[in-house]
Amino acid sequence: MKKIVSLFILLFVGVTQAQQLNCSVQINSDKVASTNNQIFKNLKTSITDFVNKTDWTGEEYKPNEKIECSMVIIVNTYESNQFTATIQVQSTRPVFNSTYATPVFNFNDKEFNFRYVEFENLQFNPSNFDSNLVSVLAYYSYMILGFDADTYSLMGGNKHYEIAQQIQSVAQQSGYKGWSQADGNQNRYFLTNDILSGTYDAYREALYQYHREGLDMMSTDVKSGKDKIISAINTLTAIAKVRPNAFLTRVFFDAKVDELVSILSAGPKVSLTETIDNLNKLSPLNTSKWSAIKL
Repeated sequence: MKKIVSLFILLFVGVTQAQQLNCSVQINSDKVASTNNQIFKNLKTSITDFVNKTDWTGEEYKPNEKIECSMVIIVNTYESNQFTATIQVQSTRPVFNSTYATPVFNFNDKEFNFRYVEFENLQFNPSNFDSNLVSVLAYYSYMILGFDADTYSLMGGNKHYEIAQQIQSVAQQSGYKGWSQADGNQNRYFLTNDILSGTYDAYREALYQYHREGLDMMSTDVKSGKDKIISAINTLTAIAKVRPNAFLTRVFFDAKVDELVSILSAGPKVSLTETIDNLNKLSPLNTSKWSAIKL
């Protein structure tokens, strides 16, 4: 009996250690007039359990190593178990030798429609399409893992992006929007397609330069770290030369704009004229914020 109990404990510990995400989930149902608000509470619980308790990689993460992320779902309509919604996905990662968490991924997906039956069991199989709810949640879980890995090692997120692309490929046969290139040019299809395309390798190189060589180094050499962050911006200009206003460039600055203004405005003082010129070319929508950088 003791052996059976011990085995159960080992299996339980193994499962808990293999969870990789620590995701905060919010459901906003203010737009919906419903007499059953409990459905939204149960939806939140189901999503939270699914994302945080699924073993996405088979790798063991200690509690402090789990990736901090969030999913904010705004429900626009709800009727007969059918939801039309949007989902804002964000992730952060700690900066070495500091208490600061830097934003890595910040994306607002406006095509999040799904069916959810209260108390249903959410299960994931990358080879099958079971529901749009499961596929979207799994897709973004792997994208979060991929972005995080890219900040620690050059091109380190490939295996995660490839699974996300497999999910996308299977799901595009479902008829739900957001999975196909026919659904627009800034959706799930293009996010994985561009990430894995050599055309945009500079984006992933910039992720590594910015985080591992830049932010992580600032605890020991602030100027060197700041120079590497500027180098990351210069690396992104390689994309602008072949794909002006590229989708991934927008994804980068959606996460980094406020942080960049803060870092570049702080000391030590470096020449920023060329950098600000590059920022205006790379992200003209943020011109007002770039102009706020203190030279």
